[in-house]
Amino acid sequence: MTGITSHRGLVLPRYLREPAERRTPVGSPDYRSTGLRAPLRTPVDLPHRLTEVTGPVLGEDRVRPEDADLTLRGGGEAVGQRIVVYGRVLDSDGRPVPDALVEVWQANAAGRYRHVGDSFPAPLDPHFDGLGRVVTDSLGRYEFLTVKPGAYPWGNHHNAWRPAHIHFSLFGRAFTQRLVTQMYFPDDPLFGQDPIFAAIPAAARHRAISRFSLERTQADWALAFEWHIVLRGTDQTPFEADDDGDVA
Repeated sequence: MTGITSHRGLVLPRYLREPAERRTPVGSPDYRSTGLRAPLRTPVDLPHRLTEVTGPVLGEDRVRPEDADLTLRGGGEAVGQRIVVYGRVLDSDGRPVPDALVEVWQANAAGRYRHVGDSFPAPLDPHFDGLGRVVTDSLGRYEFLTVKPGAYPWGNHHNAWRPAHIHFSLFGRAFTQRLVTQMYFPDDPLFGQDPIFAAIPAAARHRAISRFSLERTQADWALAFEWHIVLRGTDQTPFEADDDGDVA
């Protein structure tokens, strides 16, 4: 990490970026919808004013402990294999990032999202909405209790199925500092035919895959998967955006 001095004398952090061959491209031909989302022109930097740089004031009472337990919703228990997903949010120097808002969303155990746009004829679970959030502690740690999501079909190509995954969103010191990524599970047989996973350069794909932990597995209750999120630098987690902005 390096520093640059702004016109007001404030030293702002700048992070060394990973090599270009390890960065996920904005547009990927095999992932068809990126053709509609990839920018056709060079992005223009807009100045951040007070509204953009003041952080989200969450407060301890706004993110509740029960928000991190996705298995108990609607007065009952979700169906599926319980899993603990845990890890740390780190900066490019391996230092913890405290007080970061981490949000997740995912399909249920049958591979269906609770969303009006999901027409996959798999059952909906009345006790699973697939949404959770937590704030990292002083050591940058987060933890969720959920169920392992199922694979689901999508219309990218013939007989296309997404590997099991959980979406992650991380906020920095301001709402303009947001990163979105996906966490996968080890040894998924669908990796080889998924263009979203394949869009990640081969040298960086392992960073998007969680690690099974027998040590953290809870006996007679839940399997455990560890996944650390690195915001910047040569060991950066693959994110859906590829820009030069700084993230706290």
